[in-house]
Amino acid sequence: MIKNPFSDEIYTRRTHPLTSDLRGEYFRDQTKIIHSLPFRRLKHKTQVFFAPDNDHICTRIEHVLHVATIAATICRGLNKSGNWDLSEDMAYAIGLGHDIGHAPFGHEGERAINMCLPKGHKPFLHEVNSYRVVEHLANYGEGLNLTFAVKDGIICHCGEDYDNNQLRPGKTPNDLEKIFGRNQMPSTYEGCIVRLSDKIAYLGRDIEDAIKADLITLEDIPQDVREELGEKNGEIINTLTLDLINHSKDKDCIGFSDEKFDLLSKLRVFNYKRIYDNEQMRQRKETICKCIADLFTYFRHIFGRYQFDYDGYEKEGKQTAHNFANYMKSMQKVYKQDVTQLDTIIADYISGMTDSYALDVMEDVILPSSIKFLNYNHAKAPAK
Repeated sequence: MIKNPFSDEIYTRRTHPLTSDLRGEYFRDQTKIIHSLPFRRLKHKTQVFFAPDNDHICTRIEHVLHVATIAATICRGLNKSGNWDLSEDMAYAIGLGHDIGHAPFGHEGERAINMCLPKGHKPFLHEVNSYRVVEHLANYGEGLNLTFAVKDGIICHCGEDYDNNQLRPGKTPNDLEKIFGRNQMPSTYEGCIVRLSDKIAYLGRDIEDAIKADLITLEDIPQDVREELGEKNGEIINTLTLDLINHSKDKDCIGFSDEKFDLLSKLRVFNYKRIYDNEQMRQRKETICKCIADLFTYFRHIFGRYQFDYDGYEKEGKQTAHNFANYMKSMQKVYKQDVTQLDTIIADYISGMTDSYALDVMEDVILPSSIKFLNYNHAKAPAK
């Protein structure tokens, strides 16, 4: 029976001990994530197409639900083979939380924030930020107090494993506070499964949206990909999920068959060339980079004037300044009025925005405030 390499005591450990209840540790984590404010904001964060005006275009919350269900299905399928002992609840919880710290405007927002951070600052990576959100930022600095296994799967979910089709947990439990890059493997098989489920979930879904956006046609997709993986997102998900289960059920690692792995890699190359690096997308990326750079400049400017004098921000006369002050005030437990954390504060604040809210903030920051004129019809008549 193949199971995770470390003890349940390690996997279920929380930062603050909790008495177990009828839900079980990992189902309990699911409810913690779902009820959190950062999770709710995912419904208005981009997957690929920024601030879509079509309700049927994929947003970040739909993506995490896809990943969660795919990962849980893979665990169920492997368990039914009789050779594996995996937790569907753990995999589902990791899937729900894996992008909870994603920036607005998808990966372009992530790159834009990273470009704004000064040299020597820790890089902004959405998976590291997702861990930061669940451990340090959510609940106004209290965190969600998730299990180690779920936090570990969240921070290690992103890896370009297109040269590695045999995923296994790391040899020692990860020190989550010391992870700042993408070199670590998860400490659980469930984390490895989410890592591959993420790729299964987004490639086909992005194709469907790109066709609706008239960036590509169905016939543009390589013929062997259409014939072997499917033409629709559901078909692609089903093909890859079943292949991963069947190929992994008698092994001690998680991976696809060589044939399907090659097709998955080919589909990824197609998506980057025809969708993510499309000229229309490139122009939008440049706009997003400028918008986020302007926001960084604005927040640095007003912080330089008022720092942690929250009442001072009211002098700016802009709703954005007021909201930024309220945010810092609500997060005093995290920032502790430490002026050296300025760039971290700004990155935290911007990364928590939805696409639509970020655009509203840009409008408030860039456009001049209206001058309030007295309505002539209601003005007091001059004294005679």
